[in-house]
Amino acid sequence: MTNKSISDVLREARRVVIKVGSSLVTNEGRGLDEAAIGEWCRQMALLAREPGTHREVVMVSSGAIAEGMKRLGWAQRPKEVNELQAAAAVGQMGLAQMYETKLREQGLRSAQVLLTHADLADRERYLNARTTLLTLLEYQVLPVINENDTVVTDEIKVGDNDTLGALVANLIEADLLVILTDQKGLYTADPRANPGAEFVHEARAGDLALERMAGGAGSSIGKGGMLTKILAAKRAAGSGASTVIAWGREPDVLLRLAAGERIGTLLVAPTQKMQARKQWIADHLQLRGALVVDDGAVAKLRSAGTSLLPIGMTQVEGVFARGDVVAIRDAAGAEVARGLANYSSAEARLLCRKPSAEIPTLLGYMAEPEMVHRDNMVLSR
Repeated sequence: MTNKSISDVLREARRVVIKVGSSLVTNEGRGLDEAAIGEWCRQMALLAREPGTHREVVMVSSGAIAEGMKRLGWAQRPKEVNELQAAAAVGQMGLAQMYETKLREQGLRSAQVLLTHADLADRERYLNARTTLLTLLEYQVLPVINENDTVVTDEIKVGDNDTLGALVANLIEADLLVILTDQKGLYTADPRANPGAEFVHEARAGDLALERMAGGAGSSIGKGGMLTKILAAKRAAGSGASTVIAWGREPDVLLRLAAGERIGTLLVAPTQKMQARKQWIADHLQLRGALVVDDGAVAKLRSAGTSLLPIGMTQVEGVFARGDVVAIRDAAGAEVARGLANYSSAEARLLCRKPSAEIPTLLGYMAEPEMVHRDNMVLSR
């Protein structure tokens, strides 16, 4: 069904998001499972340090509310939002402490990152979150991400950590999303109700038939279930990330997957990561502005495939924010390329004809040395 094996996808993946379900993290709701968390941290450390891979690993973990309930002595999950938020605030301390301790034992530094849907819906906050995560990875720090249940409301809620895992994969343009759950993977029907259900080893992410297969095959502890994992894989595929769904308590599951063993269900993204991003840029219909560049910049963009530096810009048109798609035009007005702006239109006007070294002096900070990076640019035909 696909042209890539589990071994291929994992061997080629350089940026991996690993999401662990709440039923696993909390030992079916009984509190944080120290042994299991320690084991995943050991495997993540080995993955991150595998010689010659330069692999970057990000963890998305549930468990704050369950741990908070345990610490507060609550036997029943509360229904009031303020009590759930209080439990999350208490439990998040334990969750972060557990991961920090276990990763430190493996010689890895860690960071806690709490996100809401609002952080990912607002373009500026989205880019700030992306920059923070990429900077942490650059410094070889393993981010541990959770939804910010302490302040979250229905209006800003991501919904479940399967979705959050996919959104993080999109955010940092990961190659692979690994969802560790209490199920072996995807079956053609719920195996608990249908003994004849067949295991799905590989499929194409986004295939509508998968959503029909996944109905009712979820966990009793987590909010998600198998359907949310299928939908998460579909969302992750939008930025070119494939997804593996596997049982989190399988011994050495991450290491065995990386070695090419056939574990879990692989949902392959239809398009490569770079292709998916550039196709999105190319198909963008609403351009908020344009950057007019000189002949030298046009030649470099077309022949050498370089990034657009501020020194090559002669004029800025329109009003746009950092991260918006803008056209890059020559002096005659013909579109040369389009791409994601690293600076707003107001900032870009200050940068015209200036070398990148002067960006901090002109703006008071430097997000990137380029106005548009070549990885975020598509040449026009």
